[in-house]
Amino acid sequence: MRIGIYGYGNLGRGVELALEHNPDMELVGIFTRRNPAHVRTATMAAVHGTDRVEDFADDIDVMLLCGGSATDLPKMTPQIARLFNVVDSFDTHAHIPEHFERVNRAALETEHTALISGGWDPGLFSLARLYMNAALPAGKDYTFWGRGVSQGHSDAIRRIPGVKDARQYTVPIDEAVNRILAGETPDLTARQKHLRECYVVAEDGADREKIAQAIRTMPDYFADYDTTVTFITEEEMNRDHSGMPHGGQVIRSGKTHGDHRHVMSFSLNLDSNPEFTGSVLLACARAVGKAHARGQKGCITLFDVPPADLSPLSGEELRRHLL
Repeated sequence: MRIGIYGYGNLGRGVELALEHNPDMELVGIFTRRNPAHVRTATMAAVHGTDRVEDFADDIDVMLLCGGSATDLPKMTPQIARLFNVVDSFDTHAHIPEHFERVNRAALETEHTALISGGWDPGLFSLARLYMNAALPAGKDYTFWGRGVSQGHSDAIRRIPGVKDARQYTVPIDEAVNRILAGETPDLTARQKHLRECYVVAEDGADREKIAQAIRTMPDYFADYDTTVTFITEEEMNRDHSGMPHGGQVIRSGKTHGDHRHVMSFSLNLDSNPEFTGSVLLACARAVGKAHARGQKGCITLFDVPPADLSPLSGEELRRHLL
């Protein structure tokens, strides 16, 4: 399968590195808004300007879109879905339905296949919630993220005027996690489940109070959480916050007959969020390629993907080794 990477930040690099473990795929090229001559890739892959992307319409089976959800993907995914089969990692949960509709219209116009909101949440965690709800219909879902760096939230902060660099850590509140694992089913607000820690490098002369206020009041990202904003130097950022760890867990607590209670959970502990997310996106690309070959057009999500489509193994191999 011939793969393209559109956007070369942390996630684009993660996809590039993840290709090492997917021998059924080859990287055709990386497309960037920066000057290609100034971009150094991890694997010496070919780099092109985004203005050349249409020239590769016949050379790429699936394009992986590695922009941010805040401002890039809402425009980028419909645009590129008119040219290629695509996968994105749009992760603003509240706006997934409208994003789906925009991408579906665009992909259908040119008979392409698009998978949105791949990755691990949305993505693998979404599947865990579906399986858990199906198996344990009388219960409640709880999702906890972190402690780790959120790429989407960090990107949203970096888009604020006056911000030079930023990292956002999502931190689960231990008391809430322990209550759910003990079998309780309380109603918890977003503020009761997570804290958000923001570390920001401001541009020289930037209004720090204005930046902090913009972060704390940002809808869909920070407004509903207790959020701390700490300004640090660029040296401190590079020294203390250069890694990209993340993880979390989905828990469903419920019951069957009488008072028989059950707790289901699925968890991740990631050294590198972008590398793991890139690995999931490549599995999604494999599924998109198979769906398109079957004649499926328009937008899909992981809910619409047969699990076997994610794997390079044959049905016989899956039944023998994994079933």
